[in-house]
Amino acid sequence: MVPLPRRATGPGRVNLIGDHTDYNQGLALPMAIGLGVSVEFTPTGGSQILVSSTAFANEELVIDLAPDAGEAARLEPPWLHLIAAVAALARPACGGRVRIDATLPMGAGLSSSAALCVALAEVFGAGGSPVDIARLCQEAEHRSGVPVGLMDPLVCAGGRKGHALLIDFSTLATRQVPIPADAEVVVVESGHRRALRDSGYARRVAECEAAAAVIGPLGLADDADLARLSDPVLRRRARHVVTECERVRRCATAFTEGDLAGAGALMTRSHQSLAGDFAVTTPEVDALVARLGSLPGVFGARMTGAGFGGCVVALSRPGAVDLADLATRGWRVEPTDGTVATRS
Repeated sequence: MVPLPRRATGPGRVNLIGDHTDYNQGLALPMAIGLGVSVEFTPTGGSQILVSSTAFANEELVIDLAPDAGEAARLEPPWLHLIAAVAALARPACGGRVRIDATLPMGAGLSSSAALCVALAEVFGAGGSPVDIARLCQEAEHRSGVPVGLMDPLVCAGGRKGHALLIDFSTLATRQVPIPADAEVVVVESGHRRALRDSGYARRVAECEAAAAVIGPLGLADDADLARLSDPVLRRRARHVVTECERVRRCATAFTEGDLAGAGALMTRSHQSLAGDFAVTTPEVDALVARLGSLPGVFGARMTGAGFGGCVVALSRPGAVDLADLATRGWRVEPTDGTVATRS
C-alpha cells in the first residue's frame, strides 16, 4: 500500500551569538524563525523521486531512491545532491514526488539547506529526536560536500516558540532560553550572497582542526591553552572560539534576566571577533553592522551564520529599525518551533 502524502516545514534559523563554535565542541545560541522551506512528499511507488520547486527550478528533476556515490555526484543542479543524500539516509518506503517551496531566502545565511534537510527528513519518515534528525542532516550535508556542524539542523529541528536554544556541542545538551517580549530581532541582507561550498568555510574548519590537534577541542580550551599555539593564525582562530563561548554564556544569562543592552553589547563584540580573529566577514557585512549599530534603540548587531557574506542580525527595541529605509531586504523575525517541536 502506498503511504499517504506528507508535508513539513523546516524553519530557517538566526544565530544570535556563537558562530564557528559548533564543530569545535563549544556553545551557541541560535533560534528557529518563521521563514522556512516547505516540502510536500507524495509517494507514488517505484524507485525514483521526482523533484520540483519554485525556489530552485521549475522543471521536474529525477533522483534514484538509492543512488550510488557516482550517480549522486553527477546530479545537476548541485542542490540535488543534498536531497539524494537525505533520501539515502532516511530511506522512504518508496519513490514519489517532492514539491519544495520557500519563504526563506536562499544564500542569505539563514540556513536554507538545514531547513530543507529537516523538512525532507520529516516527510521521508526519518523520525527520532532533534539530535537524531540533526545528525542525519549533518551526514547528508557532508555527503554533498559541505562540512557543516550540528548547530543549524539541531535548532531547525528542536527550536521552541519564544525561545532561543542554548547548545553545548561538547555534550549536545540543550536549554531553552526565553527571549524577552520587548526584544525585536531584525535580520538584514548584506547584499553579498554566498554559498558554503564556494566560501572559505572548509578552510576555517581545517584551521580549527589544526589548532585542536595541539591544544584539544577549542570549545573546551582556555587562555593558557591559547599560549601553547605558536602559529599566529591558528592562535587567532582558537582565540575566537574560546572568547565566543564565554560571550554565549553571558548572553544567555542576559536574555534570561531581560538585560537587552548587555546581550546586544555581547553580540557586537562577537562580530568584532569574527571580523578580526576569525576573518569571515566582508566589507559589506561590516558596513551594515556599523550602520545598524548606530541606530537609536539598537542594542547590538553582528554577522549571523558562517560568514563570507549573508545576513546581519540586530537586537533592538520594537520599531527601532525601519526596514523601508534599508537598501537591502530585511525581516523582523520571532523565535518559532522547529519541525520536531511541531510534530510533538
